[in-house]
Amino acid sequence: MLISQMLGEDDTIRVVARNGARARVVNGARSVYALAMEAARTGVGLAALIERKGGGETVDLEAAYRKGLMLSPINHPDPAHLHLTGTGLTHLGSASTRDSMHKKLEGGDEQLTDSMKMFRMGLEGGKPAAGTVGVQPEWFYKGNGTMVVAPGAPLVSPSFAEDGGEEPEVAGIYVIGDDRQPFRVGFALSNEFSDHVTERVNYLWLAHSKLRNASFGPEILVGDLPADIGGTSRILRGGRTLWEKPFVSGEANMSHTVANLEHHHFKYAVFRQPGDVHVHMFGTATLSFADGVRTEAGDVFEIGADDFGLPLRNALEVEKPEAVTVTAL
Repeated sequence: MLISQMLGEDDTIRVVARNGARARVVNGARSVYALAMEAARTGVGLAALIERKGGGETVDLEAAYRKGLMLSPINHPDPAHLHLTGTGLTHLGSASTRDSMHKKLEGGDEQLTDSMKMFRMGLEGGKPAAGTVGVQPEWFYKGNGTMVVAPGAPLVSPSFAEDGGEEPEVAGIYVIGDDRQPFRVGFALSNEFSDHVTERVNYLWLAHSKLRNASFGPEILVGDLPADIGGTSRILRGGRTLWEKPFVSGEANMSHTVANLEHHHFKYAVFRQPGDVHVHMFGTATLSFADGVRTEAGDVFEIGADDFGLPLRNALEVEKPEAVTVTAL
């Protein structure tokens, strides 16, 4: 099942669900967030709850997308209670990249960068046996709900940024129940938009490079994550394809299990506050920046994979400089 949110004619949220091509408004659903919290409180699975409520009007999601009516597939009434986070060095990458990595891993620790050490730790301990805890991944924070950009809306790069590049990823979508336990709503495509030039200067600037907008959706896949996901990431400039490359995700292409990534995120009590929403991005091995592409304002990022329904599209915009002054009180 795929679920999404769009604006209705009265500017209210309409929750849409589909199995296949036919998309219908979910009866009585105020938002995906409200549905998810109801499912968590009642113990009824989200898909079962949607089936129970039933479908109403049929909608054309692609037409709504073209009209700019698609919303992020989940939000929180208070954006400060939605958390954008992610993990890195979690994907095996292409065969050639993997071979290169393994050759480097044959040397001693003193020959490895910190990134390569982290990658090796994931290879050796990122997929633990059931019931055990594996090695923790690289982790980063991107911001709260104020940083979320709806599908179709522009990703805004700060005026001081050195780069604004796409990262095609799968994100886990979660709500925290009243009992402080996390519940997974499903999975969505995401663009973990980052400043790769800043990151490359010094890896300790990774935190700076990640404090950027992000977009996810347009639809959430409810249910299990496919083990082997294949999609396409492309950049359009002036309506023409500037760059295009396949990307892969799913546990068959990762050095960590999803359960291991979830454990090391939600082990922190601060991320188990009742009612909060979490959008946690699982990483990628495919970047246009790695192929020497420098993006420009007006470029359009498009990330698509069949399992996730509609592709995620966002244009790049660069904000105007803004003076910031700290004033003593």
